[in-house]
Amino acid sequence: MAELIIDSSRLLITGDSGFVGKYATQRWPNALGLSSFSLKQDICDKAGLINCIEHFKPNMVLHLAALSFVPDSFRFPEKTFEINFLGTLRLLEALKETEFKGRMLFIGTGDAYGLVPTENLPICESQPLRPRNPYAVSKVAAEALCYQWSQTSPFEVILARPFNHIGAWQSPSFAVSDFARQIALIAARKSPPILKVGNIETTRDFIDITDIVSAYEHLLKFGLNGESYNICSGKEHSLRSLIELLLKISGVEASIERDPQRFRPSDQLRVCGNHEKITKHTGWQPSIPIEETLSSIYRYWENEIGK
Repeated sequence: MAELIIDSSRLLITGDSGFVGKYATQRWPNALGLSSFSLKQDICDKAGLINCIEHFKPNMVLHLAALSFVPDSFRFPEKTFEINFLGTLRLLEALKETEFKGRMLFIGTGDAYGLVPTENLPICESQPLRPRNPYAVSKVAAEALCYQWSQTSPFEVILARPFNHIGAWQSPSFAVSDFARQIALIAARKSPPILKVGNIETTRDFIDITDIVSAYEHLLKFGLNGESYNICSGKEHSLRSLIELLLKISGVEASIERDPQRFRPSDQLRVCGNHEKITKHTGWQPSIPIEETLSSIYRYWENEIGK
C-alpha cells in the first residue's frame, strides 16, 4: 500500500461545523471548511457552492453536510430529504460546473441496511439496502445518485457507510453521549442516582469517531471509484454493557429506570458490520478500544458539567 498522505490544503469539507466535521478539521487543520468560506453557506445553494469551489479550487471533497438525527427525520422528512439528497445533487452539479477533476467522498450510513436477519450478521456491503426511517432513505437515495455520478462524471466518487460513531462533543440526543452526560450529572450531585434509558438490550456496532475520520482519509486516498465501504468496528456491544462500563469509569452507582419515551419502535435488536472490504482495499482497520472511547466521552461531560 502506498504512503497515506493527502494534500489537506486542497481538501474541501462540507459540514465542517458538525460533530464529525470538528474531528475532520482537527485532523486536517489546513483543510477548507465550507463554513469558513461563509457561515451562512447553504448546501442547497448551487451558486454559492460554485463560488466557494472556484475560490478554493479543491482536488478532494469530503461531503459530511447532512441532517443525521433519526427522530428529527420523522418530524421533518421534507427538510431531511432536501439537505441530504438535494444538497448532494447541488454539490455534484457545482463540482461539474467548476470542472472539478478530483475525488469526492460521500458519507452515507450503515443505517441504510435496515432490519438485517441475525443469520446475515456481520453485515457486508452486498446486503440489500432496506432503510426504515426518512434519514436512511435520504442517504440511500443520495448514495444511488453519487454512484450514478461516479459512472458518468469527469471526477470520482467513493461511497462510505459508517456505523454508529461515538466520541466527545457528540450531542446528548444520541444514546451513549446521553448516558455519559446523565452519569456525569449524578457524579456532580446535580441529579438523583437514576439513569433513564430506552431499550438497552439492543446491540450496535460502535466505533470511535477518530477511527471514522481515519477511514475517511484512507478512502480519499485509496478508495475505488463507485465502490461502497462499510466503516465499522466489526464488534457488537449492547447499550447495557456500555452503561456498565461508563459507571465503572466514573465510579458512580446508579439505578436504571426505563423511560417509554426513549424507546424506538423500529429498533433492530442486533447490529454488527463487516469491514473486510475497506481493509482489503485501503489497509484501514479500527484501532481504538471501546473503553478508551467511553472514557473520553465521560471526561468530556465531566468537564462540561463542572464548568
